[in-house]
Amino acid sequence: MLSKTKFLLPVVAGALLLQGCDKNKDQFYTTADGLTYKIYEQTEDGEYENKGEVAPADSTGAKIGQVVTMQMSYQNAEDSVLFDSRTQKQPVMIPVMEPTFKGSLEQALMMLSPGDSGVFKVNADSLFAKTFAQPMPPFIKPGSQLTFFIKAEKVQSKEEAMVDQQKMMEQQMKDAQAHAAEQIKIDDQKIQEYIKENNLENVQKTESGVYYVVQEPGKGPQAATGDLVSVHYKLSFLDGKEVENSRSNPMGNGEPFQFPLGQGRVIKGWDDAIQQLKEGSKATLLVPSTLAYGEQDRGPDMPANSILRFDVELVDVEKQQ
Repeated sequence: MLSKTKFLLPVVAGALLLQGCDKNKDQFYTTADGLTYKIYEQTEDGEYENKGEVAPADSTGAKIGQVVTMQMSYQNAEDSVLFDSRTQKQPVMIPVMEPTFKGSLEQALMMLSPGDSGVFKVNADSLFAKTFAQPMPPFIKPGSQLTFFIKAEKVQSKEEAMVDQQKMMEQQMKDAQAHAAEQIKIDDQKIQEYIKENNLENVQKTESGVYYVVQEPGKGPQAATGDLVSVHYKLSFLDGKEVENSRSNPMGNGEPFQFPLGQGRVIKGWDDAIQQLKEGSKATLLVPSTLAYGEQDRGPDMPANSILRFDVELVDVEKQQ
């Protein structure tokens, strides 16, 4: 979480930061290295005002080796928001490193003190080539700039940041558990309604909460934790919309999906439900969102809190020593 790779995150929608900035002092400045910026500091009455031009010798910002905890969003030249930490429900923690190029994001962090908010324009080509060390995605035009909106909450030593990070993770886990406890009740009710509406018979339920119906019992060995299993599947939502099918998936060449069972390599609902089947079984699994992808919004093809239906065939069970 404290590595550079934290910069590059999935594309999500979100509101921009800094909406409370003083619009009457909305002037940008540019450093000698080519970093375009405007930085706001909070006044005694709680308002934000433009700090103006930052002197090259100013050393009040974050130092190399320190970690900045911040709320951050950034957008491309078409003003499409590519990331917003507020939608992730946790701030971003980024270590301050030696600048990778002139006008870099590292330089931007070194201009911020705790409580400051800043808007920075960074060359996209250099950012991806030298900071991210990754190819530039097609939705970012060569030669364009990315605009970063940053609210610096803390500037700490690496040791202090690691302590805060641990506390943050513990709180996040508690919040997730509380949400899951409520969400599984909601999902369970929806699944029961779906079963009734679709006249599903011989429905069974695992201890964790996955409903399943075995259409064709298998005659092979029972799947168990540690087995290497191969499964054909069709994934759909409860409204019938198909999302994925292993038999028509070009990435898998139409082959069944193979994985070690009970090792956390798949969603929890699969690790649980596949163990209820014997080799050769065909079944329908109704997986609550808390045992699938939970609160994760994986784009339009997989919204947050999605209940999933899998029509599966357990093709092979390979027992492991």
